Amino acid sequence: MSSAPVDVPNLEPEDADEGEMPRARIERRQAVIFGVFVVAVVAFLYFGLPQLAGFDDTLERVREGDPLFLLLCLVFELISFGGYVWLFRAVYVRGSDRIDWRASYEITMAGLAATRLFAAAGAGGAALTAWALRQSGMRARVVATRMVAQYVLLYAVYMILMVVSGLGLYYGLFSGEGDFAITMIPGFFGIFVLAAALSFTFIPDTIDRRLERWAQGSGRFAMLVAKASKLPAAVGEGVREALRLIRDKEWGVLGALIWWLFDILTLWAAFWAFGEPPPFFALIMAYYVGMLANLLPLPGGIGGVDGGMIGALIAFGVAPSLAIVSVLTYRAFAFWLPTVPGFIAYLQLRKTVAGWREERALQRTGEAPALGATIQSEVTLPTAASPQTQRTSSP
Repeated sequence: MSSAPVDVPNLEPEDADEGEMPRARIERRQAVIFGVFVVAVVAFLYFGLPQLAGFDDTLERVREGDPLFLLLCLVFELISFGGYVWLFRAVYVRGSDRIDWRASYEITMAGLAATRLFAAAGAGGAALTAWALRQSGMRARVVATRMVAQYVLLYAVYMILMVVSGLGLYYGLFSGEGDFAITMIPGFFGIFVLAAALSFTFIPDTIDRRLERWAQGSGRFAMLVAKASKLPAAVGEGVREALRLIRDKEWGVLGALIWWLFDILTLWAAFWAFGEPPPFFALIMAYYVGMLANLLPLPGGIGGVDGGMIGALIAFGVAPSLAIVSVLTYRAFAFWLPTVPGFIAYLQLRKTVAGWREERALQRTGEAPALGATIQSEVTLPTAASPQTQRTSSP
């Protein structure tokens, strides 16, 4: 078999002046193995798993599916993605006219499609998003800070809902099973993650730059310390940026809640299409326990998320056949269906970025205003009224 390279999205963003999207070189054999793995997992999920749970029972549920609730699945998922785009604009754009709603949609959907194809907690989508923002004229440090802020806002909602659901189920405040392993352990994990994120706010502003200046001429060890400080410094700036957005009552941060809530409602509607869902907070808990499988190195969490959700739902007393058909239907709407507009948005984003690069070329010859001038003025120019923005947005 030929080992010619196949171009696929990379996990490392390129420089803003380069014209190609982030790419990687993967051997054709690796790509074929990757494809076979995905097909095998999907075939097992949609054909093998129902056999294990009782094919006749599962098939009967599929035949009796309510089209109205299946349509509701589509509506809820569209609202969920709308919330994600709203959050994107609240974090990255905030009134700039360089990245309009169309570009925001393209970057968001293309990034989500890359996340679907590459696991590792969404690294593929993060790289593509960072690349597109750099191409728009946004400085690298601002991109990094705001990307952390976006993830902080998204996963703060995740962890808070998981903690509330876990504690409420365990102590009987909400109806549903209260087993320690599927309520308190995830709840403790959520508390730990929230506390760890808040602890980064104690890292002084621009500590990495201070250490870098200190390390100059101070030896190899000092340089290693300065380099090691870059990651915690970036996380600290991002957490503070997220908290600033909340303090400033930036309504777009509610997009994070809309993203998670309506995605859960998609699963809820999928249950009603084939039967009756478990108590709502038990559904939330099973949903989030399953989503933890996104941390596994599986393409888009395929297999892990599905299996995790199904297992958690069964632990909450849901019939296996109902859990299987509901989760697989939910995944069809939330995972498989959006990859089509995501791929289209990927192609549209290429044209949008080409337009930005053309403007940059004209600007270099003095025939057009500076590319991304609105963004640059927003994120890099200090103002007396906003010292925090000055700190988090310095190049």
